[in-house]
Amino acid sequence: MKRVLVLDGSTRKMGNTSILLQHFIEGAEKNTNKVEHIIAKDLDIKYCNGCLRCNLVKRCAIRGDDWEDLSQKINEADVLVFASPIYFHYVTAPLKNIIDRFRSFVHVQITETGLIHTPWNNWNKDFVLLLSMGSSDDSDAQPVIDLFDYMKEVLGDNNRLHVIKGTRLAVIKQVQKTEEELKELYPKLKLNRKLVRDDYNRNQKLLEECGELGRNLTKD
Repeated sequence: MKRVLVLDGSTRKMGNTSILLQHFIEGAEKNTNKVEHIIAKDLDIKYCNGCLRCNLVKRCAIRGDDWEDLSQKINEADVLVFASPIYFHYVTAPLKNIIDRFRSFVHVQITETGLIHTPWNNWNKDFVLLLSMGSSDDSDAQPVIDLFDYMKEVLGDNNRLHVIKGTRLAVIKQVQKTEEELKELYPKLKLNRKLVRDDYNRNQKLLEECGELGRNLTKD
């Protein structure tokens, strides 16, 4: 039975990111009862300070916070889910703080031309990005996707990345609003009502896609 660890970067309850996650988790729970949902902002995670001691001790040298327990769960998971709204083209600060501590999973060698990263353990995991954004242009999330493309390669040759992006989601719970609710909302956002039908259908498909991905990634 596969283990799923969800790292939720949302800073508000039941926003669009939370709703995407809810559908993913419901899909995953059809195949496994080993799903753990962690709220990033509720953890005590100190900042990485670039001390590089992890190169020597093969773990993060920072002690006295929640990282030791969290890093064990990360190592044990088969599926790692990172969920966040896009703020200024990036994930939220609590989630980025966790991502910075991933540095301790690899040895870094400085060379004349760059860096060589060697993971302590060669991972074989599914990485999932669930991203919601107010922008109508999903390229606003590209810096995040570029980072995770890099991370999944650095942490093992057999890792896989799955990305789901929700666009034009500027208002809390917008992804699950009805057509009539969107018709009332869009003029307030100075958006053309002609977009409503396609956006409603797209949002429904987005939620279905989240559930389907959760089911597919937890099949034995």
